[in-house]
Amino acid sequence: MPYIVIFISLAVAALDYLIKILVINNLKPIGSVAVIPGLFSLTYVENRGAAFGMLSDARWIFIIFTILVICVMFFALFKFKIKSLLFNISFILIVGGGLGNLIDRIFYGFVVDYLSVSFFPPVCNFADYCITVGAFLMVIYLFFHSDKLRKKKELSDE
Repeated sequence: MPYIVIFISLAVAALDYLIKILVINNLKPIGSVAVIPGLFSLTYVENRGAAFGMLSDARWIFIIFTILVICVMFFALFKFKIKSLLFNISFILIVGGGLGNLIDRIFYGFVVDYLSVSFFPPVCNFADYCITVGAFLMVIYLFFHSDKLRKKKELSDE
């Protein structure tokens, strides 16, 4: 099971990479395209920082942090042998999105962003949304489900 989760994570990162190649080749030359005027547009942005462009030009800090988070996720996947679907989906989204943005930071020196909605000012990308949804699901897992698994394990050990 862990290898399937890892494979799907790599597929998410590959999908992010392919989307960004399309964005660089097709959107970068024109800058922006309104998909739903006044609500949603595709806008090419080179983000050299974190969310909202914070900590611009701290590329190596983000690279190291991302690698550490991915290592912790892999450690949890193999050490605790968690079989929860919620954990696995969280893992896939966080690791896949993290790898997607890590590839950008290593090879370009910035993250390619392109999704712009009027009610949320920063321009984001597919990987950002994967990480955000994955982190939200991980919080739900940790607060509401990990305790149940711990209690089941304690009962089975007795």
